[in-house]
Amino acid sequence: MARNNKILVPEARDELDELKGQVMAKQGHDTRNQPQNAKYEVAEDMGIPLEKGYNGDMKAKDAGKIGGNIGGQMVREMIQMAEKSLDQKK
Repeated sequence: MARNNKILVPEARDELDELKGQVMAKQGHDTRNQPQNAKYEVAEDMGIPLEKGYNGDMKAKDAGKIGGNIGGQMVREMIQMAEKSLDQKK
C-alpha cells in the first residue's frame, strides 16, 4: 500500500508516526520503533493478507478495515488529548 495520504503540515509526519506507535502500543502492538509497520500487524490480527509491496488485488473492504482501525484509534486519541488540554485551560 503506497503512502498516498496528504498531510496538511508535512513537517508533522514524524509526530504522527510517533502517535501511531503510541496508539498501536495501547492496542498491544509493538510498533513504537517502526510505526509504519502497524498496518501489517493489524492486518495479521484481522486475518487479512497484506504483503509489503504490491497489494492491488486486495479488496477495498479489507483495506478499509486495516486503515480504519488504525486511523480511528488515532482520532480517538487526538480527541482525548484535545479534551484534556481544554480541561487544563479552565
